[in-house]
Amino acid sequence: MNQKFQHLILILKEKLGLYTALSLGVFLFVLFFEPFPVRFQELNDSLIFNSGFGGIVFILLISFSTLFPKLSQSTDSGDEVNEVLTYFSGFIILVLSSAAFAFYLRYVGRAEITFYIMFRIVLICLVPPVVLRLYSLRTKSSYENKLLLQENTSMKKQLDKIEEDSLNVTLEFVSENNAENSKLQLSTIAYIKSADNYVEIYHWDEDILKKILLRNTLKNIEMQVKPYSNFVRCHRTCIVNSKHIQKLNRQINNWWLTILNSDEKIPVSRQYIITLKEAISSR
Repeated sequence: MNQKFQHLILILKEKLGLYTALSLGVFLFVLFFEPFPVRFQELNDSLIFNSGFGGIVFILLISFSTLFPKLSQSTDSGDEVNEVLTYFSGFIILVLSSAAFAFYLRYVGRAEITFYIMFRIVLICLVPPVVLRLYSLRTKSSYENKLLLQENTSMKKQLDKIEEDSLNVTLEFVSENNAENSKLQLSTIAYIKSADNYVEIYHWDEDILKKILLRNTLKNIEMQVKPYSNFVRCHRTCIVNSKHIQKLNRQINNWWLTILNSDEKIPVSRQYIITLKEAISSR
């Protein structure tokens, strides 16, 4: 019982401002546009009578939230049952408010209820359920966006972790004749360059960029580092580790890369520009 009462208070707190705004809107509309054939000589009488329409809307919405908290609650799950309940609750509010307006006009305002007047009543009473539905959709959309952002953040953290783990992997680079081999941690490799029948692997060793020369082809080395997304082909003679890129530079039609903490310039072919930009932006 305590829990239900707290849940009810939470709903009322959440929507009290909305209910007040709807009631005030109905009151002001009826006051200024005078859609019903009721005329009062005194301004105070007119204000008191027209405020009754706003009061009906406010009392009805508060009562509806109190008696049917499940129906008045915004739907976050978006399943079919909740959608039906939402439209059903809107229909109930429309019927009850229309009936209340008609009785108020007939017995308080002493107005004759015709089909045309009833049509106006229904149109005015349609506003609260429509606004509540739009509010519900907005709340649902905000909730889904929040979930998507949380999921996106979580996935990004997981990908960063996988990427970080992959960079901590140590690979063994072997020459074609198996005469030479070098074991390097992937995170330390800045770029790999082809040099005739050899491959130059540039890597950081205690803040010093060092070079390892292996008799091999760039294609063979590329096959080794291809599973790791940080390594990107930027030129027919060069593969670069995107984590070590400082900037992509351009002068007229010439493109080149600069490496962090180094004066090295890496050539870039136009055919690899798009892939390279994507790799840099995803860092």
